[in-house]
Amino acid sequence: MMERSLIPELQGGSLEDLLWSARELLEDDSFPTVARWREGGGKVVGHFQVYFPEEIAHAAGALPFRMRGAPVEPLQSDSRFGSYLCSILKTSLEVALTGRVELDLFVTHPICDAARNLAGIFGRNFDYPCQILYLPQNANSAHAPTYLRGEYDRLKRTVEEATGAMVTDEGLRGSIAVYNRNRALLRELYAMKRDTPWLVSADEAYVLMALGGMMRREDHNVVLETALDLLRGREVPRPDRIRVVYEGGFCEQPPLDLIRAVARSCYVVDDDLLIGMRWILGDVPEAGDPLLNLATAYLEDSSYSPVQHDNRKPKEKMLLKRIRESGADAAIVTAAKMCEPGLEEQVAYTRALDEAKVPYFVSEFEENMTSFDHLEIQLETFVENLMFD
Repeated sequence: MMERSLIPELQGGSLEDLLWSARELLEDDSFPTVARWREGGGKVVGHFQVYFPEEIAHAAGALPFRMRGAPVEPLQSDSRFGSYLCSILKTSLEVALTGRVELDLFVTHPICDAARNLAGIFGRNFDYPCQILYLPQNANSAHAPTYLRGEYDRLKRTVEEATGAMVTDEGLRGSIAVYNRNRALLRELYAMKRDTPWLVSADEAYVLMALGGMMRREDHNVVLETALDLLRGREVPRPDRIRVVYEGGFCEQPPLDLIRAVARSCYVVDDDLLIGMRWILGDVPEAGDPLLNLATAYLEDSSYSPVQHDNRKPKEKMLLKRIRESGADAAIVTAAKMCEPGLEEQVAYTRALDEAKVPYFVSEFEENMTSFDHLEIQLETFVENLMFD
């Protein structure tokens, strides 16, 4: 396993320095953290959205890299896809085709028809293994945990072959401990967003969270610990703003400037942005069978998403619960353009919000959007109508 070293861009300085450096690092389409890891001899396991058991790759000493698209034009990847597909598929392939990111293994999931085909498309263009991880279609089956444990074991063997390192139960338990700490820190960050939203804006919290998808979680834990300490001591005004839940960022991510535009108008007190990083809600047990523990946590102690079907978690009711528990006044319901799961759920969400008499704002986005003036004006009008109604 490689020696762990902190990301130099994020060491020392003030909170403002840390947040600025974090944003610069996140938006750098050369992915310097990944390049630095490879230069040191490390292996990289790329995985597509939404959820992936990163502990397995981490236990092999690899860097799990979240393929969440990028602010790049899909000049090479465009010819590998049909026209009417979401942007994240194309830009995730683009960063690999152009050498911005070099992988040793790529894993996708059948969350939609297009994502399921990503393994085949990657496999035709690269020599490294390209696999599909089949998460349970029926999360309510009594056999789901055993089935998923078998899938995780298959993934473990694939990771071992790609990295040349054995994944032991002891190693998995160590990785589970690292990720439990990471999830706890993210819960602290989101509690701050909910309880004292003036201390951390939606875009600042997003940057701090998203960094975890491109660095080892030991390093991310240190970044979060440092940022949370600095944020608690922050002295800032407390403007009067409405509290909203942002829904629709489970797979393709809205541009950071769009999140910042939303944050200028209201407090985003909860959201589903990069929900895969917060999918497991509590600590995964470290004792016992680590693969079964991870599988059980995915099924029994987890959030919700349009790409998982679980009768115990009807998504409309889960959204209303998120709004209620965060004390939100309204919802912003978005969907990525050409995202079939997201656009379908948008209809169900708005119907449920109408029935519950919860105000909401509906929009679409694309990761490479650069102009937000029209959307910001519409959102400001929506907010003013609520505040002065």
